[in-house]
Amino acid sequence: MTAPARLPLPPSLYADTAAVPVATPPLDADKTVSVAIVGGGYTGLSTALHLAEQGVDALVLEAQEPGWGASGNNGGHTNPGLKHDPDQIEADFGADLGRRMIEFSYGTTNFTHDLIRRYQIPCEARQSGTLRAAYNEASAAAIESTAKQCIRRGMPVTLLGREQLREMTGSDRYVCAMLDARGGDLHPLSYARGLARAAISAGARVHGEAPALSLRREGTHWRIETPHAVVRADKVLLATNGFTDDLWPALRRTIVPVFSSIAATAPLSDEVARSIMPTRPVLYESGHITVYYRIDQQNRLLMGGRGPMRWINSPSDVAYLMRYAERLWPQLKGTSWTHGWNSRLAITRDHYPHVHEPAENILISLGCNGRGVALSTAMGAQLARRLIGGRSAEIDMPITGIKPIPLHAFWPVGVTSAVIAGRVRDRLGI
Repeated sequence: MTAPARLPLPPSLYADTAAVPVATPPLDADKTVSVAIVGGGYTGLSTALHLAEQGVDALVLEAQEPGWGASGNNGGHTNPGLKHDPDQIEADFGADLGRRMIEFSYGTTNFTHDLIRRYQIPCEARQSGTLRAAYNEASAAAIESTAKQCIRRGMPVTLLGREQLREMTGSDRYVCAMLDARGGDLHPLSYARGLARAAISAGARVHGEAPALSLRREGTHWRIETPHAVVRADKVLLATNGFTDDLWPALRRTIVPVFSSIAATAPLSDEVARSIMPTRPVLYESGHITVYYRIDQQNRLLMGGRGPMRWINSPSDVAYLMRYAERLWPQLKGTSWTHGWNSRLAITRDHYPHVHEPAENILISLGCNGRGVALSTAMGAQLARRLIGGRSAEIDMPITGIKPIPLHAFWPVGVTSAVIAGRVRDRLGI
């Protein structure tokens, strides 16, 4: 494999406003470490932090800079849970593992915000709740079912009706919603940089502009080649998510890399911002094509959703998000939209996160399916436990074999078709 070119950060609001990065120089000398981690997003950085906290020598290799990918360019929502409902998780994985998966995944937001407080990471973090909202009866029935399952398990979840949602969102679009008090938001790139700083302060080494070009067994170690040096590690974690390549055979074909796009306004007046989301929860819609949004601490509206399956650099590239915002809140007509950007996240065929152990002392974690901020952070502690304890160390997610998606080469056509079909179905309310 050849080394990828160094790329600037996507032209996002976050790149313009993030906390100053910690130094993560390229690797320029051979190293021997206990654990090498490929990927400097939330999963890799959190795992490095939790390993270093326990005295394990950990080194992170990032092809660009920490947070360059979806970790530094997502919607900024800290949402609890997995894609599937609790009852479905237990049906798929059994009572014991299913229960642990539910407790773990719905606890990821508290875990993340506790970590932010513990390390005093400056990333505009708030825990004002997550709304999962429905605008038609079919979606409303699904949300009511989810809420009942969560309430039955003692979670801090409330089912809200149309009038309550009009007060919380300033829009009359929604039929019902589930409010989970554990959700929240943050500045994604500042958080990624803060995680890197915390990991380094705990003793981990983090190297940017250090792509892993090859990985192979060499005696009792794993050998990772980078452009200017070689890393030899007892154990390796691959945490490349939407940027997974052919470093490990067939792994790239187990996920579909999908672009998720965001458009951001200039700061709104206090009056307009209060009329939209006065209590500042984050919201994502329950539809075939998810739209999600929040108001940040500078009164900017950030609208996210599916966009072109290519890199973008302007809000005009996702004009439908701006039109939809004006549909929700007509008072936004004439508002200036200053940024439009996107990044790649990883979708798995079954919509569960995937953890693999395809060889001795190789661990892989990828496929957050749009819940990466809190889930990836909390997975760091789980993966660290497995890396330290080996196969006898149980974690709260299933460890599965690598199963490539059939006809994976056709995913761009499939994703584009699914987005178009989903938008039509959402408009028709079916």
